[in-house]
Amino acid sequence: MIDGILHPGLILICVGFLALAVPKALRKVLLACGPLVGLYAAWQLVPGTDIIIPFVNDYKLGVIFVDKLSWIFTFIFALMAAIGGIYSAHNENRMEALCSMSYAGCAIGVTLAKDWLTMIFFWEMLAITSLFLIWCRKTPASRRAGFRYLLVHMFGGNLLLAGIFLKISSGDALICNLVSGAHDYAFWLILVGVAINAAVPPINAWLVDAYPEGTITGSVFLSSFTTKVAVYCLIRIFAGEYFLMGIGAFMALYGACYAVIENDMRRLLGYHIISQVGFMVAGAGIGTAMALNGATAHAFSHILYKSLLFMCAGAIIYATGIRKINQIGGLAKKMPFVTVCFFIAAFSISGIPLFNGFISKTITVSAAQLAGHDTIFNLLELASVGTFLSITLKMGYFIFLRKTDIDVEIKQALPKNMYVGMGLGAFFCCLYGVCPDLLYRYLPFDAPAYQPFLPEHILQYIQMLGMTMIPFMMYLPKMEPHTAISLDTDWFYRKPVRGIIMECSYVFCALCSALGSAWNMLYEKFMELTSNPMEFLDARPFRVSKKYNPENYRTSIADPMMITLTVLTFAIGYFVTSM
Repeated sequence: MIDGILHPGLILICVGFLALAVPKALRKVLLACGPLVGLYAAWQLVPGTDIIIPFVNDYKLGVIFVDKLSWIFTFIFALMAAIGGIYSAHNENRMEALCSMSYAGCAIGVTLAKDWLTMIFFWEMLAITSLFLIWCRKTPASRRAGFRYLLVHMFGGNLLLAGIFLKISSGDALICNLVSGAHDYAFWLILVGVAINAAVPPINAWLVDAYPEGTITGSVFLSSFTTKVAVYCLIRIFAGEYFLMGIGAFMALYGACYAVIENDMRRLLGYHIISQVGFMVAGAGIGTAMALNGATAHAFSHILYKSLLFMCAGAIIYATGIRKINQIGGLAKKMPFVTVCFFIAAFSISGIPLFNGFISKTITVSAAQLAGHDTIFNLLELASVGTFLSITLKMGYFIFLRKTDIDVEIKQALPKNMYVGMGLGAFFCCLYGVCPDLLYRYLPFDAPAYQPFLPEHILQYIQMLGMTMIPFMMYLPKMEPHTAISLDTDWFYRKPVRGIIMECSYVFCALCSALGSAWNMLYEKFMELTSNPMEFLDARPFRVSKKYNPENYRTSIADPMMITLTVLTFAIGYFVTSM
């Protein structure tokens, strides 16, 4: 405690470690109530102040940096940790309890970091803790997806680490906006490292590959933190970078198009994370105060409705064991509470008035129009149509409303804490949608007051979304999803790149094996020479007797670890020698 203020991220990490140690009955109470302490600590932070840990003050490390931007992200992260903690309170997996709370705490750690080194520490911990939320499912698919997730995030983390060391070696220890400075190697390394966590195409497939393979409760946390931490960093470090507008608009359309053809519930929702983050990236690129407020507000709203969508999908999977949309139907009668919560979240993400997605999404869209970026404005509007089509209409109809011969069996009842978690998520989606000033008053940038409920805004969305229903109803039989594989950019590292890496690994291992064998034989012949020179000269030339077998060598988790340690060693050496 420093001046009566606790770090909310560290509180959540402590909750996670306590949940790892305490008995099962106490762990439920701890997961449900412990994050509320972190939420209270987040609320008590005062924007405009720095809290400095004394023993590292001289090195400018460990500074808790609180301004309006970091405060609002800290608050929503802490609020989501509290809702997610209640939703997952029934979970008996100690490791998942530790990692879910620590994951949320590390997200807050990045948000409150003032210096680059504190940021990269929590950034890497964010990747590690989220990885175990995938591996805790303990299936072959989750292990493979988790390993690919690890490789991608270690690649992005190493790029970010290299850029940070370049900034520190030039004397810039504190995080700042880099757009106004030189677009040097450090700029691009940091940007690409952050963009990977934001799931910017073409390095986006890790998200829809890994999140659906996470545990039921773990995927709720996964949907809420990693990409939104990246959005925070884009706003903090790269606000006003012009080309981010186009990237964001492309993301919004890219994710929406893939979601329309997807059949797996959580993969579909994963594609919509990419799409909705595209709105935020576009807002960061526009760079006006209104657009940055829109990106911040949409990140806030997105955490609430997207986590609620994943909670509803998780409840369906928990109760029925089914993930595919075409294998399910008519759940409105069997799971009425989940149905209501789902449609609240679906209306929110679609931007329907009186739900929180409407009061945040329209800010960014209007900011693009006011800034004269008509193409960006039209693309974002088109992406909104895809969102309404794929979630509200497609998922809502085929999962809950359609009459089908499929008799879906409810195999196990939902725990009461899952109902409470979904109810809280639905409540906040409605609360902020009806009372937008509860969010607007805390937006970080000075911009003219935005009025979401103007007649033109409401009519625009009602007309656009209403017209979307016509082709859906006309082509309803063709809209039914079917089981198929959606080829995405992960094909490149699943097939050709994987083959290249494996062949290079085999060649390297074979070379090491041959060199090792040659060294052993040289040593043996040297010993023979020193003991009996004449017998050695009469012997025939030695050769490698054992052939290389690729099956004896496998890449493992040690490979990326060694890469990271190598980069870290050289980076530290460069930093020390340049001081």
